Amino acid sequence: MKRRAVFLDRDGVLVRAAPLVEYAHGPLTLEEFSLFPDISEPVQHLRDAGFLTVLATNQPAIARGQMSWETLNEMHRLLQAAVPLDDIEVCPHVDADNCACRKPKPGMLLAAAEKLGIDLPASYFIGDTGRDVKAAVAAGVTPILIDWPYNQKMQVMHRVKDLADAVRVILGY
Repeated sequence: MKRRAVFLDRDGVLVRAAPLVEYAHGPLTLEEFSLFPDISEPVQHLRDAGFLTVLATNQPAIARGQMSWETLNEMHRLLQAAVPLDDIEVCPHVDADNCACRKPKPGMLLAAAEKLGIDLPASYFIGDTGRDVKAAVAAGVTPILIDWPYNQKMQVMHRVKDLADAVRVILGY
């Protein structure tokens, strides 16, 4: 039997990011890595409701040589110590690599769905950029957009103020 999941973008959703004009720049060092407060409880509510929780994050700093896999893995170790995640999917590529995993392509969502037996049409993606929304739509997942100044022009059915608000939309309260 397939299970429902909530896919979560990392930077701008779980992790503080530097807002730029059209997107947020994720941290490149452990010193810059900082989780938003109070993110563990909403994610645990999703798990308590039977959802799998899967991080799906573009990390082109790996391909650009701006960050090592060692640093990224340590960031994700710290994240998993604070937030209950069932899986982490990472795309380390840049757009020019034309890979299947880099959002807005749905590769990471499809890979997690195959690995974990996820029912994509019954699942959600909480993100903060057009790439997240497009990846969700391409995978048949319902997108939920966290409201930031850099995504004001985007049209989406579910726009929320933060992760806790997104979880309230998903759980219907």
